[in-house]
Amino acid sequence: MEAYAGIDLHSSNSYIGIIDEQDRRHFSKRLPNSLTQILVALEPFKRDLEAVVVESTYNWYWLVDGLQEEGYKVHLANPSAIKQYEGLKHTDDKWDSFWLAHMKRLNILPEGYIYPKEERPIRDILRRRLLFVRHRTAQILSLQSTISRNLALKMSGSAIKKLKQEDAKDLFDSPFLVLTAKSNIAVIQFLTKTIKAIENAVKSEAKLRKEFQLLKTISGIGDILSLTIMLEVGDIDRFPKVGNYSSYCRCVKSARFSDGKKKGENNRKNGNRYLSWAYVEAAHFAIRFSQEAQKFYQRKMAKTNKIVAIKALSNKLARASYYIMRDQVAYDESKLFS
Repeated sequence: MEAYAGIDLHSSNSYIGIIDEQDRRHFSKRLPNSLTQILVALEPFKRDLEAVVVESTYNWYWLVDGLQEEGYKVHLANPSAIKQYEGLKHTDDKWDSFWLAHMKRLNILPEGYIYPKEERPIRDILRRRLLFVRHRTAQILSLQSTISRNLALKMSGSAIKKLKQEDAKDLFDSPFLVLTAKSNIAVIQFLTKTIKAIENAVKSEAKLRKEFQLLKTISGIGDILSLTIMLEVGDIDRFPKVGNYSSYCRCVKSARFSDGKKKGENNRKNGNRYLSWAYVEAAHFAIRFSQEAQKFYQRKMAKTNKIVAIKALSNKLARASYYIMRDQVAYDESKLFS
């Protein structure tokens, strides 16, 4: 008997459903998020299980890693791409678990990428760096706003980063404004120190890979963007065509047309938001450092607007980096903007 298991994963519990090749249900049970209990539940079916499907939620690492270490063939379901019949009147965790197993049995399961366990911590800490950068930017904007409101001065972000806490007394007379400025500066300094520590740690670990150096040959991509792209992509061979990669980077339009008319949009969030950010950042830098990129951007902007032009350029860079990583070759600007 061939069997298929679906696990609907939640924050504190999981619902397991097991079916055979005829869609007959053989097991269904809700269990706490304990690897030991889940393995005990699957053990009677282990010899027959062709696949175990786990829903890709924020907390899937421990379950997928544990199942793989026990020899199960694990598949990660992409919930944003899964479609169900809209006429269903009732669904629950039990239904969802069997639906995951059913889709795998029919070989129509939209799957997510199981990133290698040993490289996952490096990628995740770089994601935390981006979070800290956003927090620091919020603090900089807050202090800029305070200075502008009270002093009618415009201070750049780079100037804000150079301020020390004692400089707050020279800026304001009010003790409360001084305290506000000191608080902003203290947080900015702490976050800057943390960001630099993460960058140094990740660079020392990732410089051994050839993709890191090759991606840096692209105009607009430096150390951090190269690291982000390399670590978010993982294995480039999982994308059969450049269009699949560009779509994964959210560099293409999400639209639904019928009879030549736009009827709506598909799932714009289906893809990797970190790669989307990286290529938009690269496009902004490319405009500053590459004449060809700037010319392309100006042509697009004349026909559309700045946002569309930037996305078009980011798509260009994404497609170029795909071939660079796949073929292990350096960037050739003449081919990209010919």
